[in-house]
Amino acid sequence: MYSFSTCWNSYRHEDGGEMLREIADLGFDYAELSHGIRVSLLPGILDAVDSGVIKVSTLHNFCPLPMGINHAAPNIYQFSSQDRREREYALKHTFKTIEFATRVGAKLIVLHCGSMRFIKGFWANLFGDGQEEFTDHLVQLLEEGKGGTEEFNQLVARAMENQEKFKTDAVRRSLEMINTIAAKAAEHDLLLGIENREALEEIPLDQDMGEFLDALPADTVRYWHDCGHGQIKENIGFINHRLHVEGLSERLGGFHIHDVVFPGKDHQPPGKGMIDYAALKPFVKPEHIKVFEMNPALTSEEVLEGVAHIKSVWGAE
Repeated sequence: MYSFSTCWNSYRHEDGGEMLREIADLGFDYAELSHGIRVSLLPGILDAVDSGVIKVSTLHNFCPLPMGINHAAPNIYQFSSQDRREREYALKHTFKTIEFATRVGAKLIVLHCGSMRFIKGFWANLFGDGQEEFTDHLVQLLEEGKGGTEEFNQLVARAMENQEKFKTDAVRRSLEMINTIAAKAAEHDLLLGIENREALEEIPLDQDMGEFLDALPADTVRYWHDCGHGQIKENIGFINHRLHVEGLSERLGGFHIHDVVFPGKDHQPPGKGMIDYAALKPFVKPEHIKVFEMNPALTSEEVLEGVAHIKSVWGAE
């Protein structure tokens, strides 16, 4: 199925029903409720779903947002956190997402799995302001035409060294949490989708995704491929996009679809960037959930052009 994420329009609506009707008016039978769904949108969402305006394919954790949070915040609580209370909050609000997914008839919940916090500390020491990260800095070097330079290659090597050095405890904590969540999801006949991430400090690492998935129940947990994140990872030299998807195709549950203008401007309309969607087509199956995840600044016309491009490459269904 094709679906459309509310990340495109949730911020500009006060009524959840109007938000979903706008997506239905684009021609979609399904919507993904993304991680920007405020509690105030819930009554309208439930009315729209119950009255058949649209169906819900997926939810993106955390959905709805925790009380008092009014902006998209998928990483506000992390499964990998060293803080036990933060992990408990992450579990609590993921269970709320499961409850809401069951209520609206969704099939799958997309999860972010956490991060290695050390990397921000490393860059804080180096740059002084704590804002620089490996991914951002590598993209910046590409923008400056410095890909393949000694500076770029040394940064890649340093990032990989730190990933390997500090991943173990973060991955262990995350897997403990997600196994608990998977058991709860199975009770509600829901799938979980482990999303590949853009930032190099986030887990699971791309090269470890298969091993990470093997530690989770195959009947409940799938791989969720974000095409934009995959392309950015290829641009900065960490994966081959096509081979990465091929290697995980047996566990694949679905896609976030958007394009990337080199080197790192993502959430653009498919066909307006550099992603080779034809190369990914062999791994796209009818049972996969295919969600367009578009920049809120895009017009309806730009969105529909991107949708048409994907359907011309991947097929209409």
